[in-house]
Parts: sequence; structure tokens; C-alpha cells
Amino acid sequence: MNQCWATFGYAPTYGDTMAETVEVLVPGGRATAGPPLGPALGPLGINVKAVVDDINKKTAEFNGMSVPVTVMVDDKKNVTLTVGIPPTTALVMKEAGVEKGSGTPNTQAVGNLPLEAVIRIAKMKMESMLSYDLKTAVKEVMGTCVSVGVTVEGKTAKQAIAAVNAGEWDEQLA
Repeated sequence: MNQCWATFGYAPTYGDTMAETVEVLVPGGRATAGPPLGPALGPLGINVKAVVDDINKKTAEFNGMSVPVTVMVDDKKNVTLTVGIPPTTALVMKEAGVEKGSGTPNTQAVGNLPLEAVIRIAKMKMESMLSYDLKTAVKEVMGTCVSVGVTVEGKTAKQAIAAVNAGEWDEQLA
């Protein structure tokens, strides 16, 4: 194998290491040193408990939701944490106070969201959405409400999207 590296100009330099990156979904505020974190971080030679405690502090506001976390460990064992925002579905279900979505979302609603909650979720997720403005971001969140079986202001999510398109809530979306 060393001959292949030499042939293509790739000579391994032993002792030089790159930063290791571990990406996981953890329960907000309740990460543990068990799987998936412990087995991924243990071989990197860092204090796993300190990293888990730091993750729990940074994800406490998302208690009960799965939160994407990226842990980067450089060659000097410096740890950098990046905490993402939970998926839109998890945010919708938390705001609606439901444990799981409807089995038949088109016919049976499991919860209701006020427009303010939809706007709050849209602002949280704006960076990771394809939307360029708040109005389209709100419609994206309402689209998630369709698949979860959550109504918006007592209307089905499809009716709520139609209301946004008709300008019914333009004042709140400005």
C-alpha cells in the first residue's frame, strides 16, 4: 500500500493528525457517555464526561428533542462543540405539546399551534431553510404541520397556507 501512496504523490507523515469530527443526534439536555457519544469520543483521548456535560448545558433548552451536535477534536485535544437546531418536526411537536404525529394526518389532528409559534419556529430554522423571507419560511413550517397532523390557528395546515397566500396574516408576517 505504501507503494500506491508513493506512486500518486501521497506520502503519509506519521505523527501528523487531522482534526477528528463526530456528528451525532443526542437527546437535548440528556446526553450520556453511552452510545452514540462514548464509543465515538473515547478513542480520541479526551475527557468524555466533560464533553457530555458541556453538550447537556448547550442543549438544555431543547429538552426532550433530538439535537444534532458536532464535536471536533484537534491534534492537541482541544474540543469544539457545534450545536444545531432540532428538526422542524421536533419543534412543531414540542410547541403543540404532542409526543408523536398523527397516524392519519389528513383526517385526524393531534394538536394546534398559534401563528406566533409557527413564526418562532420559522425564525429559528430560517438559516437551514430554502426560504428567503419569513412568509415562505412560515409556509415551510406549516407544510411540516401537514405531515405531523397539527393545525394552525384551528385551520388545517393546508388552509393556513392558503390564508398566508391570501395575505390574511400579512400584518404578523411583516
